[in-house]
Amino acid sequence: MQIIALTVQNLTSPMVLFFLLGCIAAGLRSNLNIPQAIAKGVSLYLIMAIGLKGGYSLASHGVDQSLILALIIGIILSFGMPFLAFMLLGLTSSLPAVDRASIAAHYGSISIVTFLAANEVLKQMGYVPDDSMVAVAAAMEVPAILSGLWLAIRWSKNLATPNALNHQKRLNTTFVRDVLLNGSIVMLIGAFIIGALTDQSNMESISPFIIAPFKGILCIFLLDMGLIAGRGLREGWRSLSWPVLLFSLYMPLIGAALALFAGWLGALSVSQTLLLMVLGGSASYIAVPAAMRLALPEASAAVPLTLSLGITFPFNLTLGIPLYLGFVHLVIEK
Repeated sequence: MQIIALTVQNLTSPMVLFFLLGCIAAGLRSNLNIPQAIAKGVSLYLIMAIGLKGGYSLASHGVDQSLILALIIGIILSFGMPFLAFMLLGLTSSLPAVDRASIAAHYGSISIVTFLAANEVLKQMGYVPDDSMVAVAAAMEVPAILSGLWLAIRWSKNLATPNALNHQKRLNTTFVRDVLLNGSIVMLIGAFIIGALTDQSNMESISPFIIAPFKGILCIFLLDMGLIAGRGLREGWRSLSWPVLLFSLYMPLIGAALALFAGWLGALSVSQTLLLMVLGGSASYIAVPAAMRLALPEASAAVPLTLSLGITFPFNLTLGIPLYLGFVHLVIEK
């Protein structure tokens, strides 16, 4: 009953409901619209806030052996999973390469809301969640975005972004520089470093801007994403074939399984392993959509957001987290 109550609480949160409002408004062909300049500003704000909070959390916790190991595992998962996702989508769907790369980046990254829900489940089960995993969650944002951008630039033939005009060129120093200096990546990494260098008093001084309004601005962002997803479903529903829909269910299981194996191999605790599984099995609907909007405007925003927020997110809340916890008990506490 506690899991059901937690699921209902998350699915009826204002953030998710604003996304649904956007979908419904788009489906009804309402003229509700978020101006592009505002949408871009909201995207930059979210990337900055996530980076700042992640860097500050890392600095507050301090660095120890378990944190280093969890960070290494998380970064490897985040960087590597988009390549696996891109390959699976290529084998099972006819989506353009740029869309496959965008979806792959979403599934290499993480869902903060699912992560927070898993923390609550751990508390209800009598475990003490490891606060250092917040830093791991933040560290798993950038590698997936880098992988997704690399895949898009390497395999897509129709990119018009400045960094991808010469997409046929081989990987070299200039190419790597172009990817790493993408605006969204610079903002996220820069904000993370700034957060790590910020002390408590300075963080408290900017918390009214960074902490307090975050969820409200996220509601605006998800409203806009809902509008985009609704229009995409209305105009391009053929892209959501059964293989693509199934991908949003089996890819979280693959990511969680890889995280479980890594957690067992690294002798991580039950709470660390469960949270790592949740991070590996979730898909982004905040940081990556914001980054993809800035970096890959050619990619469909509707398809990856519909998959990550419309299918993977509720799956993890209702079935995924209890399933992951059961396997952790089976493997770690055997």
